[in-house]
Amino acid sequence: MEARTVSPRSEHPRVACGSPRPDVALLPKAHLHLHFTGSMRHTTLVELAALHGVHLPDALVEDWPPKLHATDERGWFRFQRLYDIARSVLRTPDDLRRLLRETAEDEAAEGSGWLEIQVDPSGYAAMFGGLTPTVELVLDAARAASEASGVGIGVVIAANRTRHPLDAKTLARLAVRYADEGVVGFGLSNDERRGRAYDFEGAFRIAKRGGLLSVPHGGELLGPASVRECLETLRADRIGHGIRAVADPRLVAAIAERGVTLEVCPSSNVSLGVAATALEVPVRRLYEAGASVALGADDPLLFGSRLARQYELVRTEHGFSDAELADLARQSIGASAAPDDVRRRLLAGVDAWLDG
Repeated sequence: MEARTVSPRSEHPRVACGSPRPDVALLPKAHLHLHFTGSMRHTTLVELAALHGVHLPDALVEDWPPKLHATDERGWFRFQRLYDIARSVLRTPDDLRRLLRETAEDEAAEGSGWLEIQVDPSGYAAMFGGLTPTVELVLDAARAASEASGVGIGVVIAANRTRHPLDAKTLARLAVRYADEGVVGFGLSNDERRGRAYDFEGAFRIAKRGGLLSVPHGGELLGPASVRECLETLRADRIGHGIRAVADPRLVAAIAERGVTLEVCPSSNVSLGVAATALEVPVRRLYEAGASVALGADDPLLFGSRLARQYELVRTEHGFSDAELADLARQSIGASAAPDDVRRRLLAGVDAWLDG
């Protein structure tokens, strides 16, 4: 990944006390941590379930957003079960196209000018004719959604760490095959406790050789060792979550030195019980230690909030100034796979937002 130049964090003064602060939804930014089904609107979930005769549990209807706690295996199983039920309402190509079109519209409303959406095609292949047809459908839908919304969209193909590493190699080869058609990265998701990053080194080697970003999850449910495996073994360009690295200052220093970005998702961390409150998510500590941080919404369908809310949380809970919020936006843009012209446009927009 190319080295990024980040503006000094003290470059702009804080807004005077009492002055109205600019709307974070108008701050241009890149969204780098968003899962495919998890990006769905709740209203769309309910409508598609009714259309296709899918029964939704109360947690996805009357009691939405669901009360979750995934730091133990039983809680993670419930979270995954709800996600699988939500995914089951996507029955036709038009359903997928609708999801991506609406997601792009929502991203535009949140100030996101570039989106990298993560999908494990294995979870949809049975419904859409196999791995390759699924990837082609997602890419085609992403192109259409991008054209309609003005939001640039890249696709991250993700392997499931609870499945065999050979499956991940298959996905990595498929991802590389479509590297010139919208696939920008290769990821690794699901329960960290059920699959070490080390086991997937071969798949990530294939992806890196094919020019894709390495963007595995790590350091959400497990500690610094999980983050270090992503950093050292998978040669991560970005790490999904990565917040547990804060327990190891040397590891955080290595992350900062290598220019690896942590995709921090405050609402997700609280909803899953990783942190008790948004204040306990170590955004400030990581930022002050020099780590690049890109805020993400993870799964708005299950957590109930989208990207702008994450910026509001670090503003209100962690005391980030407008200059620091702008810096976070710049870091998200710099860590993205967005084309140079998109980066320049978004960065100019960040400066304009800050200058008011």
